[in-house]
Amino acid sequence: MAARSIASLSLSFGLVSIPVKLYSATESSEGIHFNFLHKCGSRVKQQYICVKENIPVERSEMVKGYEFEKDRYVMFEPTELKALEEGSRHTIDIVSFVPLASVDPIYYDKAYFLAPDKRGAKPYGLLMDAMRESGRCALATWAWKGKQYVAQVRPGEGGLVLQQLLYADEVRSINELEIERVEAKPTELKLALQLIEQICVDRYDPSAFKDEEKERVKAAIDEKIAGKQIVMAEQPQSAAAGGGQVIDLMEALRASLGGGKGGPRAVAAKVPAKAAPTPARKEAEAAAPPAVQERKAPKRAAGKTVGATPAPARARAAK
Repeated sequence: MAARSIASLSLSFGLVSIPVKLYSATESSEGIHFNFLHKCGSRVKQQYICVKENIPVERSEMVKGYEFEKDRYVMFEPTELKALEEGSRHTIDIVSFVPLASVDPIYYDKAYFLAPDKRGAKPYGLLMDAMRESGRCALATWAWKGKQYVAQVRPGEGGLVLQQLLYADEVRSINELEIERVEAKPTELKLALQLIEQICVDRYDPSAFKDEEKERVKAAIDEKIAGKQIVMAEQPQSAAAGGGQVIDLMEALRASLGGGKGGPRAVAAKVPAKAAPTPARKEAEAAAPPAVQERKAPKRAAGKTVGATPAPARARAAK
């Protein structure tokens, strides 16, 4: 299906005005949705209820309103709402050019593509090449559907990308977490850098990642359709939950790099194979059926009893 433009705009700075078309750059992935049903298997329907009169309200009887005080609203007619939206400007006004790396991705919001409109191909391409050559992007303001946005315009692989940016008060500061800063030793830093070097790649390839959780849920749904019962998979216990040792960071790094005394096996040997049995586990094993207890009994060699003295030896001892 051919892409459909959302709006026709102008990308403006100084005396330059470039006609562009706006396209959505992303689309929501088709998620897995579960419907609310009655126990009989039929779908349930949601209703809007008037709080004052306690009666169902049809959509045709609804109007939009703005709450200016507690439980007090000013109501708007559809024509008035349309007039508010028409106040949007059809111009993306570039206010400055900044280094591309100076915009922290944490401020990124929704992304759009900009394509040249009629007679805009040459200035569009010139602006894109100039920004790519200078390593800079444009900061712009843009009013759209009753809200003004700060936006970044940057050169993409095949065209310009308009990235809506969040305002400063919409992004929380990481300083609120009061994270303790511990300086790393040069040797530790060197090992960490070697580990990063081992698994680094030149660029991000989005096609290399798949939604494995989504595929797992789909497979489980198919099994349920086929009449099978869905059973919760056992989650692997963490080292902390199982009472295992925490491996020293330096030893873990050496093991990952295949270095150190004995390599990865030496580090793995320091971690208990399994946690010591808890009192609850001992009680469960004691209450287990005889067949289960027999499997847990010490292994016996064929025709011999472990720990017992052989018959000929006992005879010699008796003499």
